[in-house]
Amino acid sequence: MQTLEFELRGEYVELCNLLKLAGLADSGGRGKQMVAEGMIQVDGQAEGRKTAKIRAGQAVRCGDVLIKVVAHGR
Repeated sequence: MQTLEFELRGEYVELCNLLKLAGLADSGGRGKQMVAEGMIQVDGQAEGRKTAKIRAGQAVRCGDVLIKVVAHGR
């Protein structure tokens, strides 16, 4: 499994935007589609909310890629 670390610069990032910013989706629209297709898990649970607020300390999985969200400056 590939692990990416995403440094969060604000309080949260919307899930569809995180997928785009991490390079897993080529656009926010594709990120929304990936969520709708059931391809995404947040903290080990299936996530169906396209704009779920992802905060530091959470982990997002898409296939064999895990994104660990960390606070800015950590």
